[in-house]
Amino acid sequence: MPWKSYNPAFRLLERLGGETELGVASCYQCKKCSAGCPLTFAMDLLPDQVIRLALLGQEERLLSCRTIWVCSSCETCTTRCPNEVDIAGVMDWLKEEALRQGQKVPQPEVAAFHRLFLETVRDRGGRVDEAQLVRRFTLFKLWRRPDLGELMGDVKLGLKLLKRGRLRLAGPPALKGKAEIEKIFLGSGLGKS
Repeated sequence: MPWKSYNPAFRLLERLGGETELGVASCYQCKKCSAGCPLTFAMDLLPDQVIRLALLGQEERLLSCRTIWVCSSCETCTTRCPNEVDIAGVMDWLKEEALRQGQKVPQPEVAAFHRLFLETVRDRGGRVDEAQLVRRFTLFKLWRRPDLGELMGDVKLGLKLLKRGRLRLAGPPALKGKAEIEKIFLGSGLGKS
């Protein structure tokens, strides 16, 4: 139908996978996702409101909201959905789209951690190098807002984690499917140049 291409709701839904991939169009607003989310206290939009705004094509509002950055992708919302809408997947897609479009992120530390986490996974061939991630994120925080008290707290926590064997200084070995992992990151815009 040609009218769909002029309707912003359908353009956003098509990019979100419509009826298929993420299943956004099958949401009937039962609000079970929001009722189960452990982070609604910190959100400016509830998960059901994010899906509703996606259905209405409110891309600008969604890409500038705090909710997508607060979401921890625990998938409680997705698990509770009776229509199997991948709400956590929608949140991830919206984060990536906000970054792709160069949106101002309301929570820059969360966005930086998100980016650094993915870069670490890419650099280590599919695994998280915790020590590298902590170093890079700490440097980001120091560059953004130097706070020696917070740095000392992070160092103390790091030492406790090392003592308990919960933090490795040497990263994990890379996975075998390095070429497949590179393909995933090339599609996301985080591929190596």
